[in-house]
Amino acid sequence: MSKAVDVPSLIADYERLKKGLAGVGWIAQGTITPRRITKPDPSDRRKKKSYGPYYQWTMKIKGRTVTINLSPAQEREFKKAIANNRKLENTLARMRELSLQILNGSTVGVPKRLKRATWNRS
Repeated sequence: MSKAVDVPSLIADYERLKKGLAGVGWIAQGTITPRRITKPDPSDRRKKKSYGPYYQWTMKIKGRTVTINLSPAQEREFKKAIANNRKLENTLARMRELSLQILNGSTVGVPKRLKRATWNRS
């Protein structure tokens, strides 16, 4: 037994998501990691000196992991672009779900065959 689907409501949700895509800014995939370098202090070898943070952007290009060092200004912008990409991916996943529900609820499918009784092969 199929569940009744409110297709107009689903279409309204889909259109709202579609309009939201127009406001997406720059997009980038990957991850940004802050790094620190700790070395012995040149003035006193018993102490450690910390340098950084340095920012590294890691992503996949043609199946290979690539790491690029970023300035603090780049880090801020790339972080926004990565967040935009994640938001975009979530929106597209929801749009795919809605599309399937709309298509299944608004089109006629192939009728299912009736199950036959089990044949007794004696």
